[in-house]
Amino acid sequence: MKVIINGTSEMACLIARELYEVHDVTVIDTREEVPEEFNKLDVSYVSGSGASINILEAASVKKADVFIACTTLEEANIVSSWTAKKINPDIETVCFVRQQQYHETFSKPSVNGQEIERGIDHIIWPEELLMQEIFRIILVPEAIDVELFAGGKARLLEYRMKEDSVMACKLIKECFFPEDTLIVGITRDGSLFIPDGNTELQINDKVIFMGSEEGLNNLAAAFFERTKKGTRSTAIIGGGNVGFMLASNLENMGIRTKLIEFDPQRCDFLSDNLKKTLVIKGDGTDLELLESEDIGDSEALVSVTNNDEKNLLCSLLAKQLGVKRVITRVGKARNVNLFEKVGIDVAVSPKEAALKEIRDKLLEKDVGILALVEKGQGEVIEIAMPEDFEDIKIMDMVLPVKAIVGAIKRGSKILIPKGNTYIRANDNLMIFTTTEAAPKVKTYFKEELVKAARNQL
Repeated sequence: MKVIINGTSEMACLIARELYEVHDVTVIDTREEVPEEFNKLDVSYVSGSGASINILEAASVKKADVFIACTTLEEANIVSSWTAKKINPDIETVCFVRQQQYHETFSKPSVNGQEIERGIDHIIWPEELLMQEIFRIILVPEAIDVELFAGGKARLLEYRMKEDSVMACKLIKECFFPEDTLIVGITRDGSLFIPDGNTELQINDKVIFMGSEEGLNNLAAAFFERTKKGTRSTAIIGGGNVGFMLASNLENMGIRTKLIEFDPQRCDFLSDNLKKTLVIKGDGTDLELLESEDIGDSEALVSVTNNDEKNLLCSLLAKQLGVKRVITRVGKARNVNLFEKVGIDVAVSPKEAALKEIRDKLLEKDVGILALVEKGQGEVIEIAMPEDFEDIKIMDMVLPVKAIVGAIKRGSKILIPKGNTYIRANDNLMIFTTTEAAPKVKTYFKEELVKAARNQL
């Protein structure tokens, strides 16, 4: 696949680093020389404006499959996406924006009854994706990652193994989990691996489960949640786009919310547009303010200012005050691991959320990446079995690498498989594996397994 990336922002670098080993990547930017961070990647470079027809033609836009516009100027992203589409109507365009107004405008098929020229196929607003990720995590007490599949019928939940867990220091085969749940991955000391029945669950392990909605609800109630009532109170520090959208969603769920924002004009906006949220003007790093507002009694605190250092300080103060779970926005993707090492429960990045979305936009038709976990170390991939596929039991498959079929979508039903479960024609398989092993898993299910089934006919 030939991909053109317009821009050399941190987001552009993350995308290029993600794609260059498998795809033919060309980067366009107004700088005359290739930025140092791109010199380390095997990518082509064209100097000039991504909105210029001559520059786009020099980048071979007519032969490209995907055009990703992610400069720091959203107007430039919009114009360059339109221009690329004019030159090559078949190219798939992905445009990054930073303002809600652009996202709303270009996400709609029409405005006031007027059709919008489809120069942009996918509009990405990283802050909205980040808010959605935080919202999913808040709704599941103690979870540090949540992904939903098949309209929520199948799910992935990630929990940190604590000292007081009845599963700690036990082999997986010695633990009795609710029906329709599977352990599919464990992250230990920063590295993700696929466990088996003889794997011991250690304290501080991040354990990844897949299962049905009911099965994982039963798992949470039995092993993780300290209360069956769910999250009831949340505090938010930072009233920007993410904080505002998150508070709106929490209001709709009936969760009591306090929001701390320093800017007085922004506080007026928040007070006018949030019906049930308590808006507090102040500095989230002010310990006296946090104590006077009983922030320590909140079941979850979310720090989503635009400053990493401030978010870290606010989060550490909240932990000191006794907040049970702290979720922190990290602007620089490289800081995510650092935040977790110093005790932040969940560190989330808008750039990582956007990268997940990009991966989802560049998929083969019959193999989709449903989710990336643990900063891209693991994947949940979806593979559609062909109509002439011959039934085979999961236990009879000989996978070339470690992977787990975590769920099967059969018609409108979701099955959480066991060893004697059959894979059948037209099934959609949801498979968990490491990102490193994913290409071999895809090849096996798309080619080797299908070929073996056909040979049985």
